[in-house]
Amino acid sequence: MQRPESARPVRAYAAYAKRLDGRVVVRRFDPCSDSYDTLTALLHRAFAPLGALGFNCPGVDQPPATTRERVLTGECFVALGNAHLVATMTMRSHDPDSRCDPYRSRHVATLGQLAVDPVWQDRGIGRSLLAFAQRRAAARGATHLALDAPYAAVRLIDFYRREGFQPVDVMRFPGHNYDSTILCKSVSVGSGRIVAGNTAQFDIARHFGAVS
Repeated sequence: MQRPESARPVRAYAAYAKRLDGRVVVRRFDPCSDSYDTLTALLHRAFAPLGALGFNCPGVDQPPATTRERVLTGECFVALGNAHLVATMTMRSHDPDSRCDPYRSRHVATLGQLAVDPVWQDRGIGRSLLAFAQRRAAARGATHLALDAPYAAVRLIDFYRREGFQPVDVMRFPGHNYDSTILCKSVSVGSGRIVAGNTAQFDIARHFGAVS
């Protein structure tokens, strides 16, 4: 049976991305030239595996309006490989209204909407974004960087632990059907290898088998 035409561009892009090597550029999301629709589509692709496990993470199906709302709470960065959007993250200085104690601290920067397009995973992009986030957080005066993941998402939590994050709490956020593990890592201006400005560049690898 012939496959639908709409599936062909997806397969072609996946094959194209797997062949790419080179440099990824990280910069601030620009609402004048970047698209919330495109950013949302990336989040949907990246969070789809968690959704398939039954976790109703916001990134699984949130509309572009929600993506925009979350972007505006902090600094949103996008990673581009050969002009393609490949990853994103949003950093917030602190969230005074959060039910999570670490997130309320003025000394803790928080990461949300951290996502790498599935066809670009296993290249070290996730690790490089975390390194960039640590330097960025330290430059803004934070002493720690925190994020969360579904408690039962063992592989994802193991990835964060390998990057130096340690579980500090378990809680259920409003509207979630799962418990979240809160992970935290101390940061300093001297940590990491990426400068703490608004942009960064790093090489991507052809190695497969790592988480991201």
